[in-house]
Amino acid sequence: MLKHRGFPSRLPGTDHQYTIRRANKEGATRIIRRERYRDRKAVDRAADAGFLAALWAHFGEEPFERGNLDAGRLSWLFGREVVAAEDPFDPESYDALLRIDRRKAEAAFPEVFAPDAPPAAFEDDWDDADED
Repeated sequence: MLKHRGFPSRLPGTDHQYTIRRANKEGATRIIRRERYRDRKAVDRAADAGFLAALWAHFGEEPFERGNLDAGRLSWLFGREVVAAEDPFDPESYDALLRIDRRKAEAAFPEVFAPDAPPAAFEDDWDDADED
């Protein structure tokens, strides 16, 4: 499993995680498209925006490997702002390639793409002793 070094591990000040530390021995959790309802909590919407901002800052429009990115967090964006970058796509693979659909991402999260948007917070909180 590829570990995206330098990618933030979570939304600062919350338990909304963006990455996982180690691969699941039983295989990668399936990425699904989760429905986002209008009545979601503000912190959940902030987690989505923060995650998308981190993806955009880290990868831009280039395809990227799923690696250690959290399947649950990806699932909130999958099928809309984050799409499969390969065909066939394996939603249960750490090696699966994804990409940001900028048009949809910018429509859903204009604050992430605004010229005055704050930079995504990148804190490397990885412990090198945690290497697999």
